[in-house]
Amino acid sequence: MQMMLMKSTQLGNFITTQLLESQYSYQTSIEESVVLIYDPNKTARGFLSVKAYRLTPEAISVVQERDYTPEVLRKMRLGYENLFQEIKVVIKNSHLLNTLLCELFEMMPSTEGQQFLDLGTMSTLDRQLRCLMEYVDDLSQEASKFNNLQRQLAKQQQEKHKYLQKRAAENAQRQSRGEPPLPEEDINKQFKPIPPIPRLDAMITSGQITNYCKQISQFCNQSLGKLYVSKALQ
Repeated sequence: MQMMLMKSTQLGNFITTQLLESQYSYQTSIEESVVLIYDPNKTARGFLSVKAYRLTPEAISVVQERDYTPEVLRKMRLGYENLFQEIKVVIKNSHLLNTLLCELFEMMPSTEGQQFLDLGTMSTLDRQLRCLMEYVDDLSQEASKFNNLQRQLAKQQQEKHKYLQKRAAENAQRQSRGEPPLPEEDINKQFKPIPPIPRLDAMITSGQITNYCKQISQFCNQSLGKLYVSKALQ
């Protein structure tokens, strides 16, 4: 028995915390479950984009524990690259469908050579850059939260060190006077541990930034070639 979760995406943006939770629920119920990702924009440009993914064992372990702290992610060696594993998709048409496609192709008006006149650079590149800017802003906010946490931890560590030094000095004075040392206290009651910030969102955001950079680089290489050809024909 197999179960498939279908999801459409634009510009390759499909990995979210909601998708992780949904796929985890499906995959733990039925091990063979996969998620199908369909990109309508890329398909409209003539490149059929249908991919299948499954959660990796490392991702399943982390999602099961619901612990996305840096220590756990580092211990499990879980990053954006190994959240999902891609499953090969093979599309096969029946002979009847192939015959229908051939008839439809013959009925379509001839557009030979017209696709070379459509540079199609600005709209796609504009969307990709806007999405990239949004994710960079999100990552900047996540980095600000993490840096603020590090400052709080450093400040608390300094206060702990001062407290222990003061306590040791007082015990030394009491010992010199022949008095008993101060009673032992749980330092965690004095300084409550600061809860860590989950890093799953930051990891996904940084991975999406990498994905957009790769798409923009690939798209620009194709577009520059078209621009040079069109300039030579002018």
